[in-house]
Amino acid sequence: MPRRRCACWLAVLVASAALGSAVAGESFPFGSELMLDVGPMVGSKRIPMLEIEDDGTASIDLWCSSLHAQATIADDSITIVPGQLASGGQAAQCDPGRQSSDATLLAALAEATKWRRHGDVVELSGATTLRYRLMTN
Repeated sequence: MPRRRCACWLAVLVASAALGSAVAGESFPFGSELMLDVGPMVGSKRIPMLEIEDDGTASIDLWCSSLHAQATIADDSITIVPGQLASGGQAAQCDPGRQSSDATLLAALAEATKWRRHGDVVELSGATTLRYRLMTN
């Protein structure tokens, strides 16, 4: 009887390890819109978004501005190199607080070095951790 119990526990451990590996090994959602997991700022409905294509081209919507970037993703690492932030247009109409939030978020994206996915949540980590939710609609 003890051998049978030991074999059952061993089977459970192996199955658990396999399940854990499957969850940890979720692929990056290329071509999908990712919405920053925060509420909108007071007086606005806009929430920052990120979309990275298979070829590494990326579009970033911040609190006020939008820009293009280049991303490199391999295993659990990520590098985002933002392009030029647009001057004028919508950004010029934003108050200094939102412009400052844009700069802070853009810096956090540029400093991200790791990513991981858990279902519909993608976390980018570096000096700051950013949580994005996969848009499934």
